[in-house]
Amino acid sequence: MSPELTFRGRRVLLVGTDSGTAATVHALLRGGARVTVDAPEGASVGGSVAATAPSTPSVRHTLGATLEDLAQRGLVTRTTGADPAAYDVVIRSRPVPEQAAGPRAADKAVGTVTLVGGGLGDPGLLTVAGLEAICTADVIVHDRLAPLGALQHARADAVVIDVGKIPRGAFTPQESINALLIEHARAGRAVLRLKGGDNFVFGRGGEEAEACAAAGVPVVVVPGVSSSIAAPALAGIPVTHRTLVQGFTVVSGHVPPGDPRSTLDWGAIARSRTTIVVLMGVATLEAIANELMAQGLPPDTPAAVIADAGLPSSGSVRAPLCRIAEEARVGGLGAPAVAVIGAVAALDVLAGR
Repeated sequence: MSPELTFRGRRVLLVGTDSGTAATVHALLRGGARVTVDAPEGASVGGSVAATAPSTPSVRHTLGATLEDLAQRGLVTRTTGADPAAYDVVIRSRPVPEQAAGPRAADKAVGTVTLVGGGLGDPGLLTVAGLEAICTADVIVHDRLAPLGALQHARADAVVIDVGKIPRGAFTPQESINALLIEHARAGRAVLRLKGGDNFVFGRGGEEAEACAAAGVPVVVVPGVSSSIAAPALAGIPVTHRTLVQGFTVVSGHVPPGDPRSTLDWGAIARSRTTIVVLMGVATLEAIANELMAQGLPPDTPAAVIADAGLPSSGSVRAPLCRIAEEARVGGLGAPAVAVIGAVAALDVLAGR
């Protein structure tokens, strides 16, 4: 029986956490369940987090930022001491025995690191090659926006480690992630680095590949569907259209215009006559819109913001550039979100679906 038939609208309680909790939560959310997790703050299986010093790696199953992120976004409820009688369905964790070092490929002196772009949160948008990598990995190191529902296909003995970064919140330093990948690969393991979108589109996959190569660790790349094109598409917005625009420009909104760390030429972007797609720009969208208008983009330029694309919690708003940041705030849209600025943002090619 499908999850849609079994869990839609039901109150589901997960008691405790184990290696499959992240995948279970995502599957339940996609099935329309209202999910509560009964586990202490910072709960994990076997303790430890991925940021542990690389000289003494703790390769245990962890939830880390994933559960915290879902709770902060209002997708799940966290509690302790819940009354199971108050729920329609209760699922209890079955912790696996702690593994001190994880599986090892005995016939390899050095393993590999496979960088997999997981696309959006919907496991259906994961590539076949990405799914095969999940099925065969010894160690899976994942981000919070990876398609975690696909982890149900991981081997039972695979080590699953959450190194997600929450915007302006908890995070695992990139240097620790690099060290973690290298240490496991040097131990002869098949290591999977699983992210949302594509590893090489603002995903720091390039840095990870360089670190592994410098350490003599072979790297395999499995490209993913980038949110820069997929999120607008799921909202009915094509980033290009033969009668409207002949290109699109993808930029990071992590730092606003005028910030010393920004290297973007916003004037050139405003004059490019391309669709402008902004990733990681929820917090800076107002400043970006104001700068684009100051650089000559008309205030009535169509714009849109799409949040949680590919997930049951997805939402979007459309408004002129001069009002898009305010409309996104009123609509309660937060990260992860993609902003689209240009004539195509007025389209909905899926209208009537």
